[in-house]
Amino acid sequence: MSFDSFDAGRAVRIGRDALEVEARALAGLAPRLGEAFAEAVKRVLACHGRVAVMGMGKSGHVGRKIAATLASTGTPALFVHPAEAAHGDLGMVTAGDIVLALSNSGESDELNAILPVLKRLGVPVIAMTGRAESSLAAHADVVLDSAVAEEACPLQLAPTASTTAQMALGDALAVALLDARGFKAEDFARSHPGGSLGRKLLTHVRDLMRSGDALPRVSPDLPFTAVMREMSSKALGMAVVVDADGRVRGIFTDGDLRRLVEQGRDLRALTAAEVAHARPRTVSADALAVDAADLMESARITVVLVVDDAQRLVGAISINDLMRAKVI
Repeated sequence: MSFDSFDAGRAVRIGRDALEVEARALAGLAPRLGEAFAEAVKRVLACHGRVAVMGMGKSGHVGRKIAATLASTGTPALFVHPAEAAHGDLGMVTAGDIVLALSNSGESDELNAILPVLKRLGVPVIAMTGRAESSLAAHADVVLDSAVAEEACPLQLAPTASTTAQMALGDALAVALLDARGFKAEDFARSHPGGSLGRKLLTHVRDLMRSGDALPRVSPDLPFTAVMREMSSKALGMAVVVDADGRVRGIFTDGDLRRLVEQGRDLRALTAAEVAHARPRTVSADALAVDAADLMESARITVVLVVDDAQRLVGAISINDLMRAKVI
């Protein structure tokens, strides 16, 4: 077909039809989840090894994604290519593992060839197939029904709705396991340390705060000019007033300076205690960095002080620190 004969309207209709076919396929899966699905979840929970996901062709591509989803949500898993398994990679599967085998027809030669070996190893097999009477289903310990009424492909040849059903059923298995394990957002973050969620849930204030000589700290009786020198040298846009024991007594910021200038005050006659305002916003070093970010946003400030249980100054964290760490 040449580009000149391209029918845009037909293309949109075909696309919509495909989406509707796949939507119907997914809608048909939910009522069929029952005892077999619960048994599959129970067996995976009882497994002390890993879930070895297997599948050929398009089912293999779906299997890789399912293995990745399981692994990132608390269920150790890996993908094992059935053809490679027959040539040595079956050594990846041990007696303590469990196999999740995907095949829409249930007659994949590569899969069926290794089923007897898995049986001899005592490895349970969960089958995800569209044919309950298939060879794969007959050899499996648990059968998950992924059958679809039709493919989205107009020729009924390309795996489309069937692979969508497999993908969704794999997601359903993963989230059911996630819930059964009591898996939390913090656990998810540990397996995603490089992502934004990992940075938000694993980064603590102590990891980013400035401390020691980097902190602009002044005593209450220090002259205003000395306060300004300390602020300028530490480049945090503020100075913290602390007593002899290091407890926070107040904070003086760039914004406070502007307000004093607008009021026409004689700045040279003032001390740190007279220009600072009490009760600055504080967090603990053990707090999550994202909590410090939320505090800054709600209070409309750019720096939060870090204190210990006795309100002694131990650090400070700024919005720039949070941005550099990509927490916000």
